[in-house]
Amino acid sequence: MTSNLDAQLLALLEEGEKAILTADTLARLEELRVSYLGKKGQLGALLRSMGLLSAEERPKIGAIANTVKEALQASLDRQHAALSAAEIMRQLEAETIDVTMPGIYRPQGRVHPLNGIIDRALDIFVGLGYTVAQGPEMETDYYNFEALNTPPDHPARDMQDTFYLQDGNLLRTQTSSVQIRYMETEEPPVRIVAPGRVYRKDDVDATHSAVFHQIELLAIDEGLTFTDLKGTIKVFLEAMFGEVEIRFRASYFPFTEPSAEVDLRWNGRWLEVMGCGMVDPNVLKSVGYDPEVYTGFAAGFGVERFAMVLHQIDDIRRLYSSDLRFLRQF
Repeated sequence: MTSNLDAQLLALLEEGEKAILTADTLARLEELRVSYLGKKGQLGALLRSMGLLSAEERPKIGAIANTVKEALQASLDRQHAALSAAEIMRQLEAETIDVTMPGIYRPQGRVHPLNGIIDRALDIFVGLGYTVAQGPEMETDYYNFEALNTPPDHPARDMQDTFYLQDGNLLRTQTSSVQIRYMETEEPPVRIVAPGRVYRKDDVDATHSAVFHQIELLAIDEGLTFTDLKGTIKVFLEAMFGEVEIRFRASYFPFTEPSAEVDLRWNGRWLEVMGCGMVDPNVLKSVGYDPEVYTGFAAGFGVERFAMVLHQIDDIRRLYSSDLRFLRQF
């Protein structure tokens, strides 16, 4: 019996070592470990027959069994290490970057001149305590005209000036509509700056576009005067253009009274750059503000106009051409 069990253990060791040596994956190696050394494995099955041995035979067979177990485990460990190293090498080869290959050219992006003007203006007004507010580009007649003291017979409502939509709405002609929407939901004091895209039926040429950008500011509080408006505009324009000479000319806007155009002297000549005025009492009434208690001022300018002046651009259409030769200058 002893010699027969000896032979079976040695045969198992020889068979197991051959099988382990030919295992080519870690999964296959785990299957062999379970098959030979698992609780229900082949070595365990042979050892369960030791109960039939005499007391003198058991120590000898037990020593052989331990040797077989240790030898199989050592073979498993060596093959596991070899397969793991091979797997790492395969991953390294698959993930290797050929540093000699030419790279992919990704040109560095730049801020568009229009976005640059908007960012500068917003930074200035936020620094003065204003909050950025925005609204929809598709507007109702009420927000774009009526609430801004623009009656139905006002020239600004002319079909030649405004893009009207089939559903009765329109594309906003000014960002002033944002002021009405904001005041409807907020109580004074109010200090907002509203940037955005606007639309008008202008014939496109070197100085006009049917789509352009505006930035408007609005301040409502007790005791605000035209002097506060002039001081705010002066601080803003000097922050944008440097030390420049500024003048105010009387003008007309339906939603401000009194109203003014703002000019600055640039390269030896006067340039019109902004419109402004004190908020008309009718506008305050339309949002539920008491004009006997609150006053306010508003001002606005075209972003394209500022970009053309600051960057000495001769044609507004260059701003929308997406010509990299032009945009790389900024």
